[in-house]
Amino acid sequence: DFATPRAVLTGHDYEITCAAICAELGLVISGSKEGPCLIHSMNGDLLRTLEGPGRLQGPESCLRPKLIQASREGHCVIYYENGLFCVFSVNGRLQATMETEDKIR
Repeated sequence: DFATPRAVLTGHDYEITCAAICAELGLVISGSKEGPCLIHSMNGDLLRTLEGPGRLQGPESCLRPKLIQASREGHCVIYYENGLFCVFSVNGRLQATMETEDKIR
């Protein structure tokens, strides 16, 4: 038997840099090189767009997601290349931010 994809997720204009699957909630969260993070259902439906805070100006205004993790409680933590952590609800609401100078892996 050949494996076939369960769904094709669309919506990013650039290459995917990070992704997380939350099987408990049936969600796939992905981030691309030059764009926002997206939340899809396991069936491939685009549910939400996660936009970082709009207070940044200049070259830092393009948030590049580097790491994503989702919890079964419905929280999504995103670490951006510029040292910014953001916590979103599964509904797409930005709940908290924190900046760090440390290198996170």
